[in-house]
Amino acid sequence: MDFSKVFLERKSVRAYADAPIPREMREQVLAAAFRAPTAGNMMLYTILEIEDQALKDRLAVTCDHQPFIAAAPWVLVFLADYARMMAHFTACGVPERCAREGKPFLAPRESDLLLACCDALIAAQTAVTAAESLGLGSCYIGDVMENWETHRELLSLPRYTFPITMLCFGWPTEQQAARRQPARLPRDIVVHKNRYAMPSEERLAALYSGEGYGDFVPTPQADNGGQALYARKFSADYTKEMRRSVAAMLEDWRRD
Repeated sequence: MDFSKVFLERKSVRAYADAPIPREMREQVLAAAFRAPTAGNMMLYTILEIEDQALKDRLAVTCDHQPFIAAAPWVLVFLADYARMMAHFTACGVPERCAREGKPFLAPRESDLLLACCDALIAAQTAVTAAESLGLGSCYIGDVMENWETHRELLSLPRYTFPITMLCFGWPTEQQAARRQPARLPRDIVVHKNRYAMPSEERLAALYSGEGYGDFVPTPQADNGGQALYARKFSADYTKEMRRSVAAMLEDWRRD
């Protein structure tokens, strides 16, 4: 495996050549995902292969209107999943055992959700790395966390599941292969020794600016890169919908 190509040269790919991904290659990627680290070997996730074109077309709209989703040769949705575990407990008579012992039958709570999200995201990133090693491009779609009620119906999601991310895979077009990598923050901003160290105000003001951060340039509505980032990402309509959607899911997750 070419370490530099797989890990240091990777970039998100949003345009794909008109070529299918062989089934054996898909199986390799899924096999790698199945061997990803998982909390207590519980595999608290489910992977949905989206093969129905009409469903892909719909997800391209509900996930913040991104047409390339519909054109992707292979789409996977990664669910944080405690529904299967709870059904397993029921099938094994755990509620009855708890009743006999005078103990409550516990339901998943926020910590369990976070653990399942970690499992799902670790599996997703393992799939990305496996795909990259095979020459495939990929792109994460966090917008699948929006429109919870719609996605719950579209994907037939039971309670105690949540689509934490979606991945699009395909062969990169020549233009995508040649496109420059986006910038990253300086290492010392991200990697701290032993304890958290907030950067100086001067350095904070310079984050997400300069070459490679073209999306966050000053505009009539933003005097600097930080204001542009706030307007384009943090306070945008889609982020507001994501907050509403996740809050609605959590309300359902918490109810007795």
